[in-house]
Amino acid sequence: MKKRLRLARPPEGVLRELEQRLGVSPLLARLLANRGLTTAEAARSFLTPAAPDRLRPPSGLKDLEPALERLARAVRGREPILLFGDYDVDGVTAAVLLEGFLTACGARVARYLPHRIEDGYGLKPRHIREAARGRGIRLVVTVDCGSSSHAAIREAAAAGIEVIVTDHHAVGAELPPALAVINPRRPDCGAGLGHLAGVGVAFYLAVALRRRLREEGFWDGRPEPNLLAWSDLVALGTIADLAPLTAENRILTRIGLGRLARSPRPGLEALKAAAGLAADGGVSGEEAAFRLIPPLNAAGRLEHPQLAAELLTARDPAAAGRLARRLTELNRARRELERAVLAEAEAEIASRPERLAGKTLVLARPGWHPGVIGIAAARLAERYARPVVLVALAGDRGRGSARSLPGIDLAACLGACRGHLEALGGHAQAAGLEIAAGRLEAFREAFEEVVASAGAEGALDPAWSVDAPLEIDDIAASTLAEIEALTPFGTGNPEPLFVAHEVEAVAATRLAQGHLRLRLRRAGSGERGRTLSAVWFRPDPRAAERGRFARLLYRLRAGRGHGPSPELLVEDVDPT
Repeated sequence: MKKRLRLARPPEGVLRELEQRLGVSPLLARLLANRGLTTAEAARSFLTPAAPDRLRPPSGLKDLEPALERLARAVRGREPILLFGDYDVDGVTAAVLLEGFLTACGARVARYLPHRIEDGYGLKPRHIREAARGRGIRLVVTVDCGSSSHAAIREAAAAGIEVIVTDHHAVGAELPPALAVINPRRPDCGAGLGHLAGVGVAFYLAVALRRRLREEGFWDGRPEPNLLAWSDLVALGTIADLAPLTAENRILTRIGLGRLARSPRPGLEALKAAAGLAADGGVSGEEAAFRLIPPLNAAGRLEHPQLAAELLTARDPAAAGRLARRLTELNRARRELERAVLAEAEAEIASRPERLAGKTLVLARPGWHPGVIGIAAARLAERYARPVVLVALAGDRGRGSARSLPGIDLAACLGACRGHLEALGGHAQAAGLEIAAGRLEAFREAFEEVVASAGAEGALDPAWSVDAPLEIDDIAASTLAEIEALTPFGTGNPEPLFVAHEVEAVAATRLAQGHLRLRLRRAGSGERGRTLSAVWFRPDPRAAERGRFARLLYRLRAGRGHGPSPELLVEDVDPT
């Protein structure tokens, strides 16, 4: 599906103010304004994010006080605490973070991570019976889940077990009857922290509990944990969950990525080695997203999230190496399964093109692996510019994963279809669901109607959001430094996209999997024209053959080699 160009045009007055008050170039001023940073104060704060004292305090979180009182009592009394997490990277990092902090406080902690297929998402009544009551536990803390676990929390209350929910997913009309529900997305929570991932909420709870224990004199004569020691986990969980990399998320992620450069965790060092990352080199947000997080996620997708937790908590380098290799193998298997699901979904779309007549895409098939359909759904949503739901059928039941586009709140749209679903959890861009096979067609129609009436026409119109024109000859070494100042990139802070005109390829080398490495220069500049290296993933063969482009869309990176030489990452071209 060919995308049109949408060039950002921030007000000239805003650009002048940013240039003058910050002393930045016109290009950097434009990039900042395009990200909604239209005042010098906001832009200055954004450009200097690695300052923990800029984090908003946790005091505004609803239900924080009863949670702190109960946790402090459990820590002092060395009561056993059950941490119940999730099977994705956000849930695993949240559980490992809170477990590490509570253990550093001297607490007795047990961790339970659910199996994606056998347990499903969220705390269930049987978890209370088997994992809590059966082990004499009287306090359960959920991380990255629990806001919709009404039946399980009622079961806990009947058994005299108290539950503290920490979560960031959308909440229903009623909250579960827990001792505390710490979820910044509660309508009555005024903390302004609704952008946090599950691991961010867990981090904030640890911050507040450390302060409460300090006020009670708990740390007198014992070392007080440095919470930034867990910032690497916050970075991984936040990036993995596609939480917006703004405000607190940006601060914590930037600090955490810095910590990943020389991680004290043998497991992460082993994972970096398995991913081909230098042991003493920095880790970018992109490298975390595409090289470290997928193997961690593969554990919960294909086997058990406990493997990822074991890697993150490993102390022995040899054992960490074995786990990293195992997760890397699982990730390869995940990619193969994902390719098969994607191919079958594409084949169905090709055989039934009427599926593309609407504004949504809902596909279901027996035999699909529930652990990989979410990734395939994301690729289809991007390719066809519409929300996608893929359902893996097993008998008369189905497990589904849904992915959306910016501007379409998936949680709200699916929530409006709740009557057709047996279970639902998620947020604006990603969700999981369970459905009876017999309800699929009714759900497909309801979901189409809800999205069509949501007033999201702009979101369904595929377009490249271009930051600025930047011709080949205008790219300087300083441009790379300006772009680096905006990192880490991710949801809410996209990597800048530029457009250049009249560009020609003077050399091309084919790489693995059909990718191309090019040398580009301004068309007509001759042999003395400046050339820059470029990489084009999944190129259009016909456009590549022509070698001359009227328009070229690209992102700019520091190329590998000696010194920070600019390298273009080609996104799209219009051949002449």
